[in-house]
Amino acid sequence: MIERHITPALLDALGDRPAVFLQGARQVGKSTLVQQLASAAHPARYLTLDDGEVLGAARADPSGFVAGLGERVVLDEVQLVPELFRAIKAAIDRDRRPGRFLLTGSANVLLVPRVSESLAGRMEILTLWPLSQGEIEGRRETFIDAVFGSSLPRLARQRDSRQTLLERAFRGGYPEVQRLATPRRRAWFASYITTILQRDIRELANIEGRTELPRLLSLLAARASSLANVAELSRSIGIAYNTLKRYLALLETTFLFHVRPAWAANLGKRLVRAPKLALVDSGLLANLLGLSVERLGHDTRALGPMLENFVAMELEKQRAWSRVQPQLFHFRTQSGSEVDIVLEAADGLIVGIEVKAGASFGAGDLAGLRSLRELAGKRFRRGVLLHTGHESVSLGDQLVALPVGALWQPAS
Repeated sequence: MIERHITPALLDALGDRPAVFLQGARQVGKSTLVQQLASAAHPARYLTLDDGEVLGAARADPSGFVAGLGERVVLDEVQLVPELFRAIKAAIDRDRRPGRFLLTGSANVLLVPRVSESLAGRMEILTLWPLSQGEIEGRRETFIDAVFGSSLPRLARQRDSRQTLLERAFRGGYPEVQRLATPRRRAWFASYITTILQRDIRELANIEGRTELPRLLSLLAARASSLANVAELSRSIGIAYNTLKRYLALLETTFLFHVRPAWAANLGKRLVRAPKLALVDSGLLANLLGLSVERLGHDTRALGPMLENFVAMELEKQRAWSRVQPQLFHFRTQSGSEVDIVLEAADGLIVGIEVKAGASFGAGDLAGLRSLRELAGKRFRRGVLLHTGHESVSLGDQLVALPVGALWQPAS
């Protein structure tokens, strides 16, 4: 059993909220985690709506089903019966004791209005992503809190070779994939994508264009780490604009891709600037693009977007257990200055992170970070250039170059 770093936050939420919803993509380990909690740290009855009999009973009489669950229950894949949320709301309104309902789902509840509205103010929502590199290594990462610190801890020399780093990104973080050889990974990912596109999306929405979704997902993979221009995507793939927006919402709801909003000093401008696209897992991205570790080793045009996607999702995972818990953005000016990832803390402090696929770097690689530093002023805490080399180098003026492995390797 791989220890999941989100577990303390999940137990804290169960300690003071009547309902907690653990959401995340299929096969990231939600069921394993909640069953472990239900058997020890948070004793509760476990039921999954993937079971046909349980599903039938819940659909036939949602209120009666909830009434017969007992004092504490874990309901797995609860999005399969949205009517349950109204019944759970009524049960909570009668008895608001904490920890009564631990719910899981493979759909982003915040993007399903009829679900999120039912339990507004009554339910805490946590997201479980694929395994982080620290979880795979059995080590709790502290990178985010370190880069927001007043001084950066001295970091150990990068232990991973460039080849090992590429293998990490190529493998991704789905638990079952960790033990599979490359040919079996391809089969696993093919089956995984088919299940989501043909089953999960059908259950969320009765749409006619499911045959177009695999092509759209491949196109999104080809544009990972690029700006999301829906109008241009619509023209490229030949799908009507409004239909495409609906398809994109379904793919995001089922945790196949993720968007990173634009950062701007003026909060209002963030709403009108294009977000960046990311696949939720770099292994999934590599599979959709037909990449190999060998190709990544010599094709920097393929490695650059892949590595940025990998780093962005590692940070998205880590923010859940960091002390700072920043929001993730990207930065781009009209003149073309850009920073791959911007972390913004609740107090307004920001850290810029630029990802470089090479081991060497020059002044031009720091231009975006310097532009961000100038615009942010006193809010700028630090700029970090992550590279595929081995050394940590102070670049002065709040800028530092670190190996990508600093994301999960402990400080010395």
